[in-house]
Amino acid sequence: MSKQWAIWSAIALAAAASGSSAMAQEKIKVGFMLPASGTFAALGVAIENGFRMYVGEQGGKLAGREIEYFKVDDESDPAKATDNVNRLIKRDKVDVIVGTVHSGVAMAMAKAAKESGTVLIVPNAGADAVTGPMCAPNIFRSSFSNWQTAYPMGVVAAKEGKKNAMTLTWKYAAGEEAVNGFKEGFEKSGGKVGKQLTLPFPNVEFQALLTEIAAAKPDAVFSFFAGAGAVKFVKDYHASGLSKTIPLYGPGFLTDGTLEAQGEAAQQCEFLHGVTPECIRTRADRLAMGRRQWRRPKPEPRDRSLPNRPQFILISPLWTFMYKSSTACHIARARRASARNGWAQERDQRAAASWSLSR
Repeated sequence: MSKQWAIWSAIALAAAASGSSAMAQEKIKVGFMLPASGTFAALGVAIENGFRMYVGEQGGKLAGREIEYFKVDDESDPAKATDNVNRLIKRDKVDVIVGTVHSGVAMAMAKAAKESGTVLIVPNAGADAVTGPMCAPNIFRSSFSNWQTAYPMGVVAAKEGKKNAMTLTWKYAAGEEAVNGFKEGFEKSGGKVGKQLTLPFPNVEFQALLTEIAAAKPDAVFSFFAGAGAVKFVKDYHASGLSKTIPLYGPGFLTDGTLEAQGEAAQQCEFLHGVTPECIRTRADRLAMGRRQWRRPKPEPRDRSLPNRPQFILISPLWTFMYKSSTACHIARARRASARNGWAQERDQRAAASWSLSR
């Protein structure tokens, strides 16, 4: 789904650029600060491709202005994030920065964008603070927050009769916010989260932690991993035999772009995402995903009872994208709006435009 988030990022940029006529002939300088190496490299490629695809469909221009691209590999390293983002802001003097995947890196990017006034579009990283305490008129999120995909999963697990759970994630901002969101939803619904296990990012040696889970015998496990780490974790969880007795819950990032690599190991798992390739049905959504990838026989209707397929819980209105050129702070308020009617979040009426990706 990272490519699709990037497409919405490009749409947001087009909307903002259309309001500026004085500089209509000047190029818009867009700086990609994305992972080009390491665990999240594939996600970085997908985001850039999605953004460029939308621009290409508009004839290579947004609001009548040509685009000039700049790139920095953020290496998913928060320690290098300030220097990397300043290369784009001070050296390349970009108008807009697009990035990133790692929440810790995104926090540094948001700080630099807020201080400099440079427009920042976050197409993936879910750090809650980006559109919370660090919110600014020039900071936009076209994807999700870490809380947003985890809290409902806690409620779902509790409603399915799970009484106690354990969590497992990398020890970094995204993982910690996600498991805390799950814990909030799970415990508010009557469950109890016991041990919250972590390992350093991007470590993928899970065996000792899986042994600890097997000994504790919780009713459920919630985990947050992405990219290559998600493939390794889901496969190791399955190989350990835990998937037969302890269901695995998590956000859709466990399978986002990695489902094929996980194969049968992804069975018996429940993931929550706003929209997945298996669930997209409308013509508009297929176009947004790219025409080429949809030139194949129409998939069977989505059915969570189908064998050989992980279960995806589709939260349609949860993933409502709202853009407004004057402020992005309403996104944070919308994120925590009261859930009701099957997780339908209250719409923020002040938004200039909104899209639901899976009506």
